[in-house]
Amino acid sequence: MKKPLINVAVTGLNAIDSPGPGVPVIRALRDSKDFDVRIIGLSYETLEPGIYMHDLVDKTYQIPFPSSGVASLLTRLRYINSIENIDVLIPNFDAELFNFIKLEETLRDDLGIKTFLPTSEQFEARQKHCLNEYGIKHGIKVPHSKKIFSIHDIPGLRAEFTYPLVVKGQYYDASVAYTPEQAVTYFNKISAKWGLPIIVQQYVYGSEVNVTALGDGKGNTIGAVPMRKQYITDKGKAWAGISLDDDELMKTTRKLIKSTKWRGGMELEIIKTREGDYYLIEINPRFPAWVYLAVGCGQNHPEALVKMAMGMPVKPWKKFDVGKMFIRYAYDMIVELSEFEKISTLGEL
Repeated sequence: MKKPLINVAVTGLNAIDSPGPGVPVIRALRDSKDFDVRIIGLSYETLEPGIYMHDLVDKTYQIPFPSSGVASLLTRLRYINSIENIDVLIPNFDAELFNFIKLEETLRDDLGIKTFLPTSEQFEARQKHCLNEYGIKHGIKVPHSKKIFSIHDIPGLRAEFTYPLVVKGQYYDASVAYTPEQAVTYFNKISAKWGLPIIVQQYVYGSEVNVTALGDGKGNTIGAVPMRKQYITDKGKAWAGISLDDDELMKTTRKLIKSTKWRGGMELEIIKTREGDYYLIEINPRFPAWVYLAVGCGQNHPEALVKMAMGMPVKPWKKFDVGKMFIRYAYDMIVELSEFEKISTLGEL
């Protein structure tokens, strides 16, 4: 029996040293046993490697940067959809999600494009500067944090924090500061790239564990796979990791999804202390770049998300393989200059 064909648009095609989730999400969809996919890549930069991975991406269109606003994004998506007839769209960057969440109803009702995203309330509640209140509300330990707007706020941090502390951007980047001087340096570096506010968070000693998970929006955990980083780049990104057997971590994940009624994919970043306590340090409101490990462990989260977006039945997974590893690698693609020129000038390839 021939599998149905679904047109899926995917962002996050940058497979660099700080990779986006787009390419692993596409790989997961290509592995689906229940449907075939035609992948429409949505790129921001002309050098995103996924644009040129023709075995994974069938057609790519450039879209305006999130800072351009909702109206310009909608105009561009109307044009793309008039050609591609998109069934499901999966955004994969934190910074773009606000616009896509605002457009969710318009995309569905006017263009027939389905998504499966967190609500605007869920998206805003887990912002880094709100994490203290978030932890109290949902009964999960969170390191003390505070948002600051000026380097002049840094000397006063000693009243609330002890060094080292973590200096974070509102969307991306984080560095551990061991002195006020380092905190000033990281404040300037991160704010220049991502703007204000900067979030300061108390450093917690322990090992970092991460979970990729999927919620159905009704409080049910459709799938969840925990991982410990085995190799970390200088940007703090996992270049290798291994799936874990950690019942307490799974209980924490299911508790959070039940309490928040989380809708869509998510990544939990958690510190496990030597005493066995779990501190939530960040929630990313989309799949992580290592989501393909979940596929290797028997849970295809992107496939399940597409099914839920399409209104298809999905059964929660009860288990996953423990001790499976992912190891990321880099290789050189050979690309014709004509292809680069085409995406640069026409915005399509």
